Amino acid sequence: MKGFGLCFALAGVGLLTMFYAGRAHAFADDKAEITAVEQRVMEGFKAKDVDKIMSCYAPDESLFVFDVVPPREYVGANAYRKDWEELFAQFPGPAEADLSELKVFVQGTMGYAHLIVHSALTDKDGKKVEADVRTTDVFRKANGKWLIVHEHNSVPVDLATGKADMMSKP
Repeated sequence: MKGFGLCFALAGVGLLTMFYAGRAHAFADDKAEITAVEQRVMEGFKAKDVDKIMSCYAPDESLFVFDVVPPREYVGANAYRKDWEELFAQFPGPAEADLSELKVFVQGTMGYAHLIVHSALTDKDGKKVEADVRTTDVFRKANGKWLIVHEHNSVPVDLATGKADMMSKP
C-alpha cells in the first residue's frame, strides 16, 4: 500500500510539474506576442499606416484611450482612428519612432505593458517635433489574439510653468 501511495504522489508531482512548465511556456509566448503588438504599433507609426496601427487595438467601442493631445479621452476605435488620421495630416513629413524600457506583465487573458516612445514628426514646413511619451497599454486576449483595450499616454508637466516636458528623462 505504501508503494502505491508513493507512486500516486510522484505521478501527481509529475503532472503538476508538466502543468506549470506548460504554463511558463505559455506565459513567455504571451509576453512575446504583446511585445510584437507594441512593435507593430511602432512600425505602423513610422509608415503612417493607420490601418496597421488600429489592427493592434480593440476594434469596437470598448477601446478607451487617454492621449497627450486634446480631447482628454477617446472612446471607441473610430474616435481613436480619427485621432491618428488628424495627427498624420498635421505632420505630412517623415515619421520616426522607437520604443524603450518595455515591460510586459500577463495574468491569464489580461496583460499590460508600459514603455517609453520617442517619436519625431515633421510638419509641412519641415520642422521636426520630437517627444518622449510614457505609455501604458492594457491588453485582453480574445480568440487567441492580444489587443489593446485601454491606453494611457502622458508627458510630465512642470507645475511651476504649466509646460509639458516633451523630452523627459528619468
